Amino acid sequence: MNTNYKFPDYFQIDELLTDEHKIVRSAVRAWVDKTVLPIIDQANQKHEFPKHLVKEMGELGAFGPYIPEKYGCPGLDQMSYGLIMQELERGDSAIRSLASVQSSLVMYPIYKFGSEEQRLKFLPKLATGELIGAFGLTEPNYGSDPGNMITRISDKGDYFLLNGAKMWITNAPIADVCIVWAKDDSGIVKGIIVEKGMEGFSAPETLNKWSLRASLTGELIFDNVKIPKENILPNIKGLKGPLTCLSSARYGIAWGVIGAAIDCYATALQYSKERIQFSKPIASFQLTQKKLAEMLTKITNAQLMAWRLGSLRNEDRVTPAQISMTKRHNVQIALEVARESRQILGAMGISGDYPIMRHMMNLESVITYEGTHDIHLLITGNDITGISAFG
Repeated sequence: MNTNYKFPDYFQIDELLTDEHKIVRSAVRAWVDKTVLPIIDQANQKHEFPKHLVKEMGELGAFGPYIPEKYGCPGLDQMSYGLIMQELERGDSAIRSLASVQSSLVMYPIYKFGSEEQRLKFLPKLATGELIGAFGLTEPNYGSDPGNMITRISDKGDYFLLNGAKMWITNAPIADVCIVWAKDDSGIVKGIIVEKGMEGFSAPETLNKWSLRASLTGELIFDNVKIPKENILPNIKGLKGPLTCLSSARYGIAWGVIGAAIDCYATALQYSKERIQFSKPIASFQLTQKKLAEMLTKITNAQLMAWRLGSLRNEDRVTPAQISMTKRHNVQIALEVARESRQILGAMGISGDYPIMRHMMNLESVITYEGTHDIHLLITGNDITGISAFG
């Protein structure tokens, strides 16, 4: 697969990045080119998760990159985290999803809400990929409405008893550590560290997906699972816990999908210059140029929003509503770019020889998970009117 294309930076956004940002991006970009791109089509075609990449991603610093070095993590800033997600998703959404879940939905809550003992026990091994994590919030009947979750944790004196089920969980079948959200006896949401091998805990795989085929998805089923009291996250209660984690993950997605869009656009641009019809390259036709110009405009818009979001997040000034707007916008433009790129390639656009259809199908999941497209619109609506349209 040819990756010798110029990465679009129409507004010279690279000038706003530090040397460290560029070094981090270059390292991940080179790894994706060498390790992910040669195998990812076959992984998708075979519906297989390339598990051997996990340890390499740990060595690369892709897990918990913004968590302090004290816990075995790189200790980078939020801009670096975004750039890492962008490069990983240029490879495939499944690869970025693995890093998003590990970083923002497992390591982040342990770091933010856990005890020092929990941090020291889990974070270093999650950082290297020795342990793989999953995040359990979505339930069979409660996706966008987590406040009505039915998974319960009951205090039995020396331990807690966990019952319920979660579904559409990335990494579930291979997860060693799961951050699970459940209601206690008083109806208050608590965060729990569930470990592989606990009696009554199972994680069957969800098969026959047309999207994220190189990612492992499954359920988390809890049948009277005994949870030691030291496995409760002590520094959080209520829905603020999982929603804070989701904001971090959504921030990463807002960056990540730019990578998918860039891969589609660059593929279409190169193809349009090489594909001859009516005795000249299709890049010479007005409609093709219109598509390419609109794609680049959308990518540039997404890059600027992501950069500003990263700046605000570094300053600890970003709001969840700003993250929602950017996640929604950037996923939408990535999907539009993928669809237009597919048109430029014609029938070749559906071939595994090119990445476009794979990205397009993945993005159909990304536009729904971590808050659906419509829910993010209503979050923005709530923020600007002060009136909630939920419920």
